[in-house]
Amino acid sequence: MNSEKETFQQKNYISKSLFYRFSQFVGFLLGARFFVAALLTFALYVSTFFLFNQDENFRKFVFDFKVHGIIFCTVLTILAGGIINQFYDFEKDHLVKPFRTRIQSFIKQKYFLYAYLVLSVLSLGVAWMISHRVFFFFVVYQFFMWFYSHKLSRILIINNLTFVSLTLYPFFGMMVYYGTFSKKVLLMAVFLFLILLCIDIVKDTLTKSVDKAFGYITIPNYFKSKNAKIIIIFLLIITMAVSMKLITRTGISGFMAYYFTGGLFVMIFCIYLLMNQFKKSNFLTLNILRFWVFVGIISMLLNGIESKL
Repeated sequence: MNSEKETFQQKNYISKSLFYRFSQFVGFLLGARFFVAALLTFALYVSTFFLFNQDENFRKFVFDFKVHGIIFCTVLTILAGGIINQFYDFEKDHLVKPFRTRIQSFIKQKYFLYAYLVLSVLSLGVAWMISHRVFFFFVVYQFFMWFYSHKLSRILIINNLTFVSLTLYPFFGMMVYYGTFSKKVLLMAVFLFLILLCIDIVKDTLTKSVDKAFGYITIPNYFKSKNAKIIIIFLLIITMAVSMKLITRTGISGFMAYYFTGGLFVMIFCIYLLMNQFKKSNFLTLNILRFWVFVGIISMLLNGIESKL
């Protein structure tokens, strides 16, 4: 009888231990924003091969270890940036993202800092082996990742512009690496910048009261929610104008033409949601825009495959 009880206790201890370890692992992934990093990595590969890389030779791209090294450094830097951002926003996230912070509580904050240092140093080490210019590129990237979390995220307008710029920074680097400068690429970059800026401002409207309590000066806090919606609508109208320019003046075709044409209707629907006081209209707008960015990545992939065949 005692042996059965001991066996049961041992199994119960093992299951609790496994659950604890699994929770730690999930907490680390959420803290490092692993899934966001994975999406950005996918987007970076798609845009690099099908937009920036003008070389038709797929084999050459696959064996271009310098490009893979740069993308690898980017992934490590994004993971490190996610960790340092959650370190500074830990108290705020307790209210905004209670489930995530509860999972992350299985890991002590000092271990997140250790992971941040390891990822940052490893990224810079690989960048140094690639070239001194790449090393400098990632030193700047990591510095602004830290500075955004430490200071810039609390400054009006600068917080939104910096966040979006840091999101697009790796894509800018690949564009410079391949020397791909054209009207089409420039307009696509402006389109993505504007839609990401809208997403970030809409996100701020959902965390308005928490941001105010913790000293984050955001557009919804400073200009009030009604004026913030007007700003978002204005940005969406500009985004629509850029889309029309891409469709009519750059000769864009295939799935990307369908994407930017469909985007006009998506923007109109988002404007309709923002102008009407629907319950959860901001939440719906946020997720529609996020989904449309993902659709853009898939459209670029399909368009690239079509053009390479």
